[in-house]
Amino acid sequence: MTTEPMTVQLPPAESLTPERLRAWSWHRQGLDGSLAGCTAEQVFARAGWARSVGGANPYLTLFARAGIRRSQVDRDVLAHRILELPTARGCTYVLGGDDFAWALRLGRDAAEAGLKVVGRLGVDRGEIALLEEQVLHALAEAGVPLDPRQLKDELGDSVRNLGEEGKKKGVTTTLPTALGILQADGRIRRVPANGRLDQQRYAYEPWGLPPSTLSDDEVRAELLRRYLGWTGGATFKQSQWFTGFTVAQSKAALAAVDAVEVPTAAGGDPLWMLPDDVDRLASFDEPAEEQIQLLAGTDSLVLLRRNAGELLAAEDQDKKALGSLALQADLPDHPIFDRGRIIGLWQYDPGREKIAAWVFGTPTPAVTRRIAEVEAWIKEDLGDFRAFSLDSPASRQKRIDALRASTTATAER
Repeated sequence: MTTEPMTVQLPPAESLTPERLRAWSWHRQGLDGSLAGCTAEQVFARAGWARSVGGANPYLTLFARAGIRRSQVDRDVLAHRILELPTARGCTYVLGGDDFAWALRLGRDAAEAGLKVVGRLGVDRGEIALLEEQVLHALAEAGVPLDPRQLKDELGDSVRNLGEEGKKKGVTTTLPTALGILQADGRIRRVPANGRLDQQRYAYEPWGLPPSTLSDDEVRAELLRRYLGWTGGATFKQSQWFTGFTVAQSKAALAAVDAVEVPTAAGGDPLWMLPDDVDRLASFDEPAEEQIQLLAGTDSLVLLRRNAGELLAAEDQDKKALGSLALQADLPDHPIFDRGRIIGLWQYDPGREKIAAWVFGTPTPAVTRRIAEVEAWIKEDLGDFRAFSLDSPASRQKRIDALRASTTATAER
């Protein structure tokens, strides 16, 4: 794949070591303190949208980078400065107001896919269109947000039960399909049931967001531009995973943003980067002092490229207690980082109100201090730290015990 010739001077491939690239991504993610004092919207614009899945990641994303507490995040949601919306690949992310309209366009295909599923069950587009209008009327009449059960009760027989065949396909009624289309169009939005993002109980209210004026090609180019800026550079396959674009769409979007192909010291697939970032990387100085952060396993630093193995130092990848962790795209525990390198793992134990942490080496004072700071923040702001909606203390107990056992084994060596 080629793009138009660029005047950008590429840094020597041998200078782009895994260590340097880890520190560079850390910097681009604003985890080096460069986002301190920023608003939630500014953090998401710089570091990327926060994956939600009913977990606490959006809160920690903002606390780690800008020190924003949960009360301020919840106020920002209430004021519509940030919202959780279905976007790339139909997945839900928390993002800032400037991105609402065009980001929703990215989730339209996933919403339309729901029409195909119910279509195979004998539901035509006209039936769903009528149900959409009835949902809007019910919400307007209610004057308050309604949850799916309330909507179903209000709409009665207008919501068709799809029976056993529908259950097999994951759609028990026609209501979710109508709600998906309405959300993708910006005509309704989800409202967290108790105002918090770390759960998956929602009601719906009318919205009426003006649609984006960007074309489909422009929307895809904008996402690629944002994505490469958030990551500081990614392989072609990594960008495809996040965006869900076809090969042809990805090539066109890379060309539209003048992306540059950059070989690295590790070999393998080159990174695609924005021209300005190539220049910045060439003069980038790796931080000399520790920069410790506890992040969620779904934090943008990890999730945007799903490259957890590359974030481990070579000497840490063969630790017996890690098992196959270094080969997994998604971490089973939350990571502890120092300047982009995973140096340990953690889970929160609400029963003890303590973080169970395993640091691969001897914890430094900076590591111990940051663990205590995040532990206090979880107790004061969240009460628990769930990775996703169904995460519970009981379900993570084995991992908590394993982390404590690994800590003991490390201390005894």
